[in-house]
Amino acid sequence: MAQEKTKELYRLLLEKGYPKEFCAEIACKNMNTDFTAGRMLGYLHRVGNPRIEDLVDEMLAILSDRQQIMQKKEMEQAQAVMNDVYRNGL
Repeated sequence: MAQEKTKELYRLLLEKGYPKEFCAEIACKNMNTDFTAGRMLGYLHRVGNPRIEDLVDEMLAILSDRQQIMQKKEMEQAQAVMNDVYRNGL
C-alpha cells in the first residue's frame, strides 16, 4: 500500500467494521491508486455504511470508469500520431 489514499481507505473500511481480509482485498488489490481510492472514499463519505454487496458494486463501477478513461487516453494518443502522419507524412 504505497499510496496515501489507499492507506486511508483501508483504515476507513476497518473503522466501519468490514472484515480485515475484505478491506485488504478492496483497498490493496483493487483500489490501489489515488484516483480509485479517492473515488471510493468519496462514496463511503456520502453513503455511510453500505452493505458489502453495494461496496463491491461501487468498486466495480469505479474500476470500469478508470478503464474507460485509460482507453480514451490511448485512443487520443493514437489519433494524435495519425494526425501527425497526415500532416507531415511518414
